Amino acid sequence: MGPGPINADPPVLRALSAQLIGQFDPAMTGAMNDTMALYRQVFRTANAATFVVDGTARAGIEAALVSLIEPGDRVLVPVFGRFGHLLREIAERCGAEVHTVEVPWGQVFEPDALEAAVVDVRPKLLATVQGDTSTTMCQPLAELGAICRAHDVLLYADVTASLGGNAFEMDAWGLDAATAGLQKCLAGPSGSAPASFSPRAVEVITARKAIEAGLREAGDAPADAHRIRSNYLDVAQLLDYWGERRLNHHTEATTMLYAARECARILVEEGIDAAVERHRTHGAAMLAGVQGLELAVFGDPAHKMRNIVGVEIPDAVDGDRVRGELLEQFGIEIGTSFGPLHGKIWRIGTMGYNARTDAVLTTLSALEQVLRRNGHDAPAGAGVDAALASYGAT
Repeated sequence: MGPGPINADPPVLRALSAQLIGQFDPAMTGAMNDTMALYRQVFRTANAATFVVDGTARAGIEAALVSLIEPGDRVLVPVFGRFGHLLREIAERCGAEVHTVEVPWGQVFEPDALEAAVVDVRPKLLATVQGDTSTTMCQPLAELGAICRAHDVLLYADVTASLGGNAFEMDAWGLDAATAGLQKCLAGPSGSAPASFSPRAVEVITARKAIEAGLREAGDAPADAHRIRSNYLDVAQLLDYWGERRLNHHTEATTMLYAARECARILVEEGIDAAVERHRTHGAAMLAGVQGLELAVFGDPAHKMRNIVGVEIPDAVDGDRVRGELLEQFGIEIGTSFGPLHGKIWRIGTMGYNARTDAVLTTLSALEQVLRRNGHDAPAGAGVDAALASYGAT
């Protein structure tokens, strides 16, 4: 019940046990096509360039940034938590001239502030996080696409922690690239990174395309100084691998493909809007429950992610001891945070398969018991009562 990874949905675990097949078996290419179609629905996009990168969520981030950024490009990164700093570091490693704007952890950016930064920096790319689990905040994206288009800027978002549990509209909001992971609201294991790129982003990426010498055919572009600096995470090559050409790149991670497809299938079957509402319902109940236990909530509640709540650790309580007892005595894991929030807050998730009433109520009941033994005199039954009242109101 932490910030992820979370418990995988049982059908995803069953999918992981399926037998391996060759990467060019018709069944495999059919599975790849199915996966692309499903993730177009998850991302809410018509982008043909929608597929999964073999690797954890960070592989998706790096694939997007190394493929979009050339050395010397200006990149603007809004930082409102740990993962904004990560985007900055990856962009710097791509050779970008990186500019940042920052707000205190627990806040998000207003669109006007980001437009002012875009006008000032004049970047090629604005790279942001939607939901930063380090702070539990969710950056509004709906207005950023229009801002970026008005100033001829590409817009990328890391939606690892938010996709499937919070509203996300790739096409309607005008994003050019987005990447995610399975281990949060998509209810799968880490190891596969869904990604989608707009035609505008694909044009930028394919302008740097270089086919490996061992695969090159007549008319294929040879390597030049502008080629993408990673081979494994080269989106231009990945598009040929996933596309009609089926040009060999790497050996597809068969088992993870099964998992990624099943995660998307379950989500599409539920309905994206229904899944977002489910996360809202259970997230609101968890929020009410921790407040019922007389615990303070961290950050701006108006911009809290639906699938996670940050809880300020009471001064008299040893936060790590509480986490340890929850895990050892009840089999429940919650998280702490990073940097300036390490040891200051707990992060309690209600996401994916764990966005369920029983999981919320069991966690609150166990947390109350551990808190009462560790110096925080929480009112008896108040957390569960508050959560049930939230469910009743819903």
